[in-house]
Amino acid sequence: MHKTKIDIAANTRKAAIELLQARLADAVDLATQAKQAHWNVKGPSFIALHELFDTVAEDSRGHADLIAERIAALGGVAEGTAAVAAERSTLSRYPLDIADGAAHVDALSAALAGFGKGVRAAIDSAAEMGDQTTADVFTEVSRGVDKDLWMVEAHAQAKT
Repeated sequence: MHKTKIDIAANTRKAAIELLQARLADAVDLATQAKQAHWNVKGPSFIALHELFDTVAEDSRGHADLIAERIAALGGVAEGTAAVAAERSTLSRYPLDIADGAAHVDALSAALAGFGKGVRAAIDSAAEMGDQTTADVFTEVSRGVDKDLWMVEAHAQAKT
């Protein structure tokens, strides 16, 4: 870890950085999964889903940036390359053989839900270790992920 004058004990910073690194890998993976959906969606709701999936990708990159900057603020080195994300992500692999909008809604909503679950667990872990600021970073990410999940799931919830 880099030296810093932040008033958080080194052992707490180390634990928080490890927690943040895990979610950074997931955020980078989620962004690429959303782009996979964006590039490959087909069907009658194409334009709405194409644009929505791009928004989810942008939001996910923003979450990754927020998480990575917290790592750096704590004296860590953000490890956010695609190769690292592929190795460490806890998200399920995105199916590469789908095109239908409904199938992409299902797959991307599952990825969003998985990421959200991990982020909510990280909120609790950060709070338990006494790093309320990191918990707050995860809370901000959680709000955004929940909103994106709502937007994606809404495409599958309409009664016909």
